[in-house]
Amino acid sequence: MLDFHLFLPQMRMSLDQIVERSRAAEQAGFGGVALIDHLSPPGAEHMPMYDAMLTAGWIAAATSTLRVGHLVLCDAFRHPAVLARQAVTLDHASGGRFELGIGWGSVPEEFEVYGVGETAARVRVARLAETLDVLKLLWSGETVDYAGEFHTIRGGIHQPTPLGRIPILIGGAGPKTLRLVADHADWWNCPVYALDDFDRLRGATGAARPSLQEMLAFAPEGSDAEPIFEQARRRFAAMGGVRTGTGETLREHFGELAERGVERIYAWFSDFATPETLAAFGHEVIEPLRELAAPGR
Repeated sequence: MLDFHLFLPQMRMSLDQIVERSRAAEQAGFGGVALIDHLSPPGAEHMPMYDAMLTAGWIAAATSTLRVGHLVLCDAFRHPAVLARQAVTLDHASGGRFELGIGWGSVPEEFEVYGVGETAARVRVARLAETLDVLKLLWSGETVDYAGEFHTIRGGIHQPTPLGRIPILIGGAGPKTLRLVADHADWWNCPVYALDDFDRLRGATGAARPSLQEMLAFAPEGSDAEPIFEQARRRFAAMGGVRTGTGETLREHFGELAERGVERIYAWFSDFATPETLAAFGHEVIEPLRELAAPGR
């Protein structure tokens, strides 16, 4: 059954509004919520934005069923020993609802502005590979000795260990990234730009389950669709386009993606996910798709 998660960049909103939207998503049938991780909002550097990990904890405390994670954390922003501790803390605090989405950084300019590391792609992906190794070692609860190019640990030990397995999500379509997906990930997020090549790429991702992020302009029943779609096209023209649709057309679209093997959708709403939009999407898209996927249908 196709699982919907709300992609909710924690910017341009207060923390109260973020919690309100998260609770509305939970009520509407979304399985999770995913935040962003930047030191400054890309393309909107002067806009307010909250910390990725603290906001995840805040949402987890305010909800009861939503899985909470990121699309995705930037590896270079945290030492793996710090990240390992944060992830286990959120895992325990949420009752096992935290997922670790991680990547090697989508905005190299941040590395230069804040001096967090080298911008070369080969360096960033190599550092992420070491981080993934270190995380698993520390999560074992055993004493860790590790000597890598980027990280060194001598006799490190972390307690407590995770409640179970903390799911790891890695996104991307390049060969080096896909090798990391196959070696470490529970989920592979296929970039929208690579969807036409989905079947071939999926063959390189091992046992990782595929997900997809899409920007949506959704017109609920009874609304005037075209102004909604036109505003979204103008607002997000520079971001690669928006999927527009009513409940009927989006059900058809997501049904086709499910038939291709996509198991999760990260829905990014062009109206910043108002509670009304989330409720209507749950009623017109999530519920009918869930009914179609029910045994015996």
